[in-house]
Amino acid sequence: MKGFINEFKEFAVRGNVIDLAVGVIIGGAFGKIVTSVVNDLIMPPIGYLLGGMNFTDLFIPLKKTEAGTEVHTLAQASKEGIPIIAYGQFINVALDFFIVAFCVFLLVKAINWVKAKEHEKPPEEKSTRECPYCLSEIPAAATRCAHCTSILEDQTESA
Repeated sequence: MKGFINEFKEFAVRGNVIDLAVGVIIGGAFGKIVTSVVNDLIMPPIGYLLGGMNFTDLFIPLKKTEAGTEVHTLAQASKEGIPIIAYGQFINVALDFFIVAFCVFLLVKAINWVKAKEHEKPPEEKSTRECPYCLSEIPAAATRCAHCTSILEDQTESA
């Protein structure tokens, strides 16, 4: 049991828990922003184009009122305690999800691109070259071949 507690302390101190907490908090705030974008910026124009429809008010009542009348608004259904299928709210939540998922996709794609750029190494200069006379491998800065003793004219010449 003591080993388990020590392992947990090491895990918590290492920063994983703090990183996770920060991620959850920022994710929650981001979710609120996306919900506002969907409800306040995206859905009203779509509803306007569809004849003034408000998606949050779309529902299917599962029964009539006590008086046997139809339910016409979400507020009325809530007031009467009538069970409903609120598919309009589902559309908003699904749109929220797709926007968040797309943003996370773009974030992960950007992080992967940055990591790939960090791991790219510049091309290394060759430290050796081939002697043009005997075709042996010699140091790139050599002025004379160690194998055939030929004098090399251009130190940057490569085969």
